[in-house]
Amino acid sequence: MNLRIPLSIVLVAASAFAQAPAEQKPAAVRLGSGAHVYEWDANWGRRPDGKDLGNTHGCVAVDSKGRIYFNTDTEDAVMVFEADGTFVTSWGREFRGGLHGMTVVKEEKREVLYLAHTGRHEVVKATLEGEVLRSFGYPAMSGIYTKPEEFNPTSVVVAPSGEMFVADGYGKSWVHKYDALGNYVKSFGGPGTEPGKMQTPHGLLIDTRGAKPTLVVADRENSRLQMFDLDGKLLGVVDHDLRRPCNVALAGTDLAVPDLAGRVTIFDKDNKLVCQLGDNPDESLRAQNGIERAKWKNGEFLSPHGAAWDAQGNLYVLDWNFLGRVTKLARVR
Repeated sequence: MNLRIPLSIVLVAASAFAQAPAEQKPAAVRLGSGAHVYEWDANWGRRPDGKDLGNTHGCVAVDSKGRIYFNTDTEDAVMVFEADGTFVTSWGREFRGGLHGMTVVKEEKREVLYLAHTGRHEVVKATLEGEVLRSFGYPAMSGIYTKPEEFNPTSVVVAPSGEMFVADGYGKSWVHKYDALGNYVKSFGGPGTEPGKMQTPHGLLIDTRGAKPTLVVADRENSRLQMFDLDGKLLGVVDHDLRRPCNVALAGTDLAVPDLAGRVTIFDKDNKLVCQLGDNPDESLRAQNGIERAKWKNGEFLSPHGAAWDAQGNLYVLDWNFLGRVTKLARVR
């Protein structure tokens, strides 16, 4: 049977098809205000095999080439990506479970990583490719510890002078200072709530905004940042607009503070609030490791644990999550 479709019907159908709206892509999620506006990139940093990253319980660091380093509790304890999200490499089988603090340090003509490991009770100096150059055990000379297991370092930083500072955030809440040769010098802080004392000194930063470098401590369970000179003298306290600050990142004159209780806070050169990013409105999703992917939302953090800026002002934020979550906030202005 030869069926003939009237030309008028064909023209109407074609017209309707032509006018049908194209499938709309989800609108980009933007965060921040003023000079700190970012676009949320939820697809950044995927593994080439398509698997989950694995529990992200560590830090983020950026080298001079703009490569991004972050930690997982898997055999890929250090994962390395380009700024565009391309996977570069991973390493650290021997550091599985407990690699928690990490910073890139330039020494003469090369860059190295300093790593704090809670499970191994030590700090390690390594090449960017993972070759161990030196390790530092628990500071027995401090007289604070009777055995290595009492020392559970969560953060390590190195000052321009080469002096090293280690925070025993999951241990006895002290900060330990070493000279440029790696010799133990002194300890300061210790458990308590009064200024100068600490409850979980979780993250450290060498602050170079002033005339002299200072040390910033993310005193997490006291809900504050504390500022010290490099001899351990208390200089000031920032105890506003923070819940449970985990770490501190510096770019120019601004600080980014990943807060375990569901947001990232930006402070200016005077440590005054600029804006807060990705504040999760659901308190039951904050500071929780076991949040399944179905409950993740673009534009909302869960448990920010580490953060770092790159040279272009993009901000990379690591959520403490059993599946692994690292988000790029691409700088808009």
